[in-house]
Amino acid sequence: MVGVIVLAAYRPSRELFTRQLASIRDQTVTDWECIISVDGELETVEEVVAEVAAGDERFRIVADGRRLGFYLNFERGLAAVPAETEWVALSDQDDFWYPDKLEKLLPYLSDSAIVSGQARLVSHPGDEVLGFTDRRQLDPASTMIVNQFTGSLCLFRRDLLTTALPFPRLSSHTVAHDHWLAVVGMAQGGGRIVDEVVQDYVQHSANVFGDPSRLRLGPIATLRRAWGNAVTFAVRYEGAASPSAMTRMLFWIYVGWRQLMAQTLLERDPRAARAIELDRLFGSGRRLPVTLGMLRRVRRTRAVPTPFVIAYVASWAAGWLIRGRRRTPTVAR
Repeated sequence: MVGVIVLAAYRPSRELFTRQLASIRDQTVTDWECIISVDGELETVEEVVAEVAAGDERFRIVADGRRLGFYLNFERGLAAVPAETEWVALSDQDDFWYPDKLEKLLPYLSDSAIVSGQARLVSHPGDEVLGFTDRRQLDPASTMIVNQFTGSLCLFRRDLLTTALPFPRLSSHTVAHDHWLAVVGMAQGGGRIVDEVVQDYVQHSANVFGDPSRLRLGPIATLRRAWGNAVTFAVRYEGAASPSAMTRMLFWIYVGWRQLMAQTLLERDPRAARAIELDRLFGSGRRLPVTLGMLRRVRRTRAVPTPFVIAYVASWAAGWLIRGRRRTPTVAR
């Protein structure tokens, strides 16, 4: 099987980037191309690639000098994946893949559209072992609520990109390439969580998204954080911190993002039974009793903490308050 590894880079640490490129180069599966999509300046990336992969034509840099941000940088890298590719893996710039990561995960793509392993959580600096991820096998609706497919841990079939690209546009810190790809994968072939530790997942202050299991907030702190995010993004994307602007952003941060994914999936795959069902559950016609039932079910799996459920219900209420006046904020470039 011929595959592509898409690595998103932005001002990488030379030490960690060198280690990660070497861990990709040394995979026991060798039939792949690594597309490195560079956000902004190229110098460090070019230098490290020249040092680690000199003469290795499997490594290719994609860049145009623009600063797109994490979400759209991955989209740019995925858009460069050749049509004849069979599978795609995503990579962060500062993790460390174990040599047999691809070898362990690839067989599961024979009966699943997307697959994820587990990771050891390691701090940087210090290399302290913080624990391990605890990704769980969930159904498509539960995956829409709480994503279990961290991008750097997963592989997926290339044909998902026919539906997944371009990414849905929304200005919120909750837009996530891996969440969208997981939703598409679960709707178009299903997903598999494998209890194999396949890499180190580096946790440090520069992470755009760290491992969510490390967050331990109480209900009040969670609501404060949710409202604080609404204020921050209302000012940034709505131009004001008015009550109406903050209510709109509170909606888009939780429920609105999932509504956008469900509606986008249905628009691109209108005959798929799972796309129709996800739109019924999460689209603009969703109903609160159904939402509460799903939240209770996912809560019982221990995949989400109670504070998240509280924030999600608050976001649902915000959507009800602004019904009929929903304007999707466009993701900033």
